[in-house]
Amino acid sequence: MIDAMRTTIALDDDLIRTAQEYTGTTEKTALIREALKALIERESARRLAALGASMPRLKNIPRRRPGKH
Repeated sequence: MIDAMRTTIALDDDLIRTAQEYTGTTEKTALIREALKALIERESARRLAALGASMPRLKNIPRRRPGKH
C-alpha cells in the first residue's frame, strides 16, 4: 500500500494537457506522481554530478553489469 497525502493544488491546464499527450496518462494523480518521480530523479542526478566535482581524484568504482551478479 502506498502512503498518500490528499491535497488540493492549482494546475496549469496547458501543462497538464501537454503532459497527458506526451505520456498517454490521463489520470491527474498518476501524472503528478510520475512528474514528482522524474523531478527527484533529475535532481538526484544533478547532486551526484556535483559530488563528482568535489572528489576529482576518486578511483573508478567497479559496478555490476546488468545480468552479471
